Amino acid sequence: MYDGPIIDAHHHFWDLSMGKHPWLTNTSDGIDALGSLEKIRHDFMVEQFLDVIGDTPIVASVHIEALWDANDTLGETAWLDTLDKSSGLATRYVGNAALGTKDAADLLKAQAENPRMTGIRGILSNHPTLDLSFASDPYLGYDPAWRSDVAAIHALGLNLELMVYSYQAGIVQDLAHSFPDMTIVINHCASPIDRDAAGMARWRAALATMASCENVVIKTSNASHYDPDWSEESLAAIVHDCLAVFGAHRCIFGTDYPVSSLKLDYPTIMDFAMRATQHLSASEQSAYFHDNAKRVYKFD
Repeated sequence: MYDGPIIDAHHHFWDLSMGKHPWLTNTSDGIDALGSLEKIRHDFMVEQFLDVIGDTPIVASVHIEALWDANDTLGETAWLDTLDKSSGLATRYVGNAALGTKDAADLLKAQAENPRMTGIRGILSNHPTLDLSFASDPYLGYDPAWRSDVAAIHALGLNLELMVYSYQAGIVQDLAHSFPDMTIVINHCASPIDRDAAGMARWRAALATMASCENVVIKTSNASHYDPDWSEESLAAIVHDCLAVFGAHRCIFGTDYPVSSLKLDYPTIMDFAMRATQHLSASEQSAYFHDNAKRVYKFD
């Protein structure tokens, strides 16, 4: 199994005393697709992350925007800059800029001025069952104002990070064709939320649609979340499908911690990831756990 350096390319920090994460602090603002959030309604900062990482050889990490107060988008970036970087944690950021709104253009420029900022996340995850949706508009990815801001992201030299379900695969493909020189990073294994046979077949077809575009990569972050009956075998199957379709050089390791701790602790996530990738060659393992993230997130 892989024993080299690891970049955790997807995690979050929050200090709930700041009142900037209403989806966590207000029980009425929860997200149905995530289920109960009680287990993660606590501060999660550098020192807590170091505790859970233990002796795992994490050499760097990427902080992904954590649904910070939409009225203070730049506040999260400024706050991240105050955190201790000596351990390599949160040394690269993926931010937010409320794409498609009148303020987005200025926010994008301000975000891009931060040398740690490597991408902007857009959330397109719309489900036919509305309560499972993160985005209320199934056609948001086609909206001209939203697309204009994606063009600005590309012009600023940033990646586009996306949360999607299988239903948005066509949108991702269209975006990739429209911006062929921009790297698009799909989060959370493309969120296989529909676990019946038809739903999983639709998810695999979505993977193939998105992977047909060479500028699309995928993160296998939080493979367990939408699996109510998860096991080592079921998690490995999700990772194996992503690797088979995208290839090891377009798959990136990430944990989505602490959201993923709703089901799995950090050592268990790492153990499953190691076992799920032990069939890869040494160079493929290095690409998956370290090299791809180093490239995509522009680590020195």
